[in-house]
Amino acid sequence: MARQARQWRVGAAGVAVLGLALTACGGAKVGEDSAGSGSGDSASCGTFNLAVNPWVGYEADAAVVAHVAEHDLGCKVTKKDLKEEIAWQGFGTGEVDTVLENWGHDDLKKKYITQQKTAVEAGPTGNKGLIGWYVPPWLAKAHPDITDWKNLNKYAANFKTSESDGKGQLLDGDPSYVTNDEALVKNLKLNFKVVYAGSETALIQAFRKAEKNKEWVIGYFYEPQWFLSEVPLVKVNLPAYKAGCDADAAKVACDYPVYDLDKIVSAKFAKSGSPAYNLVKNFSWTNEDQNVVAKYIAVDKMSPEAAAKKWVDANRAKVDAWIK
Repeated sequence: MARQARQWRVGAAGVAVLGLALTACGGAKVGEDSAGSGSGDSASCGTFNLAVNPWVGYEADAAVVAHVAEHDLGCKVTKKDLKEEIAWQGFGTGEVDTVLENWGHDDLKKKYITQQKTAVEAGPTGNKGLIGWYVPPWLAKAHPDITDWKNLNKYAANFKTSESDGKGQLLDGDPSYVTNDEALVKNLKLNFKVVYAGSETALIQAFRKAEKNKEWVIGYFYEPQWFLSEVPLVKVNLPAYKAGCDADAAKVACDYPVYDLDKIVSAKFAKSGSPAYNLVKNFSWTNEDQNVVAKYIAVDKMSPEAAAKKWVDANRAKVDAWIK
């Protein structure tokens, strides 16, 4: 998710070359296999290069698709842990076949699909993506008016931290994530400073601790996300999103849209005849499905492979529809 109409998930790594040894949600590097070949005959499928972006929901997508590709289709799956724009660069080099969870990215679609023609769309994932500002449940209950952005300045002093320069702290996650928050703070004239937790895990831990200890935290969060079943964070109402209100990233003063998450594949992969392409094209599940697998990985500490197997075994009818 780069920058154009919105500020997308890019960060400093966005200018790097794909072949560099970049790491993200796992420990793998570009060029390294994160998953070996499955039990089937891989000759008919060959190698399937699957990008994995740095959040556990995407890791859940990738785990399930990789499991089915290996065990049902006999593919040799190579997972590559990459930030988003870096993954798109791989379509043209042949290093990436598939991005499974794209959050909008009109800018990247224009560059890689329309202009370079190295990528094509492969349909929706079935997931609805929602980004916004959230507070812990205790805080929304104690101060119900805090869920209206117009009242945030009244409470700004309560959110001050050693990192927020005397202002209220608005906590964001990984700096590469989709965020308009700095522009929103400025354009809505809020007495807050955006501070980055650094990762999805750190952001979750901050909200968990805030609910447990009744601490003042307001921050960026998103759905689908398994953590909301543990701590039902309460969304703050920003000015309503209207089409085009985020067209100029510097002037954004509205909430985030609801994203229909979709899949992107390399143009070469789409024409390859690989059964893995048909799997990706047919892959579709719900936010609830993703959250179940993500929770297996993040909370139950199952390996992605074990988490995928558990879900696939319990949802065989859905999987069979993907590979029909």
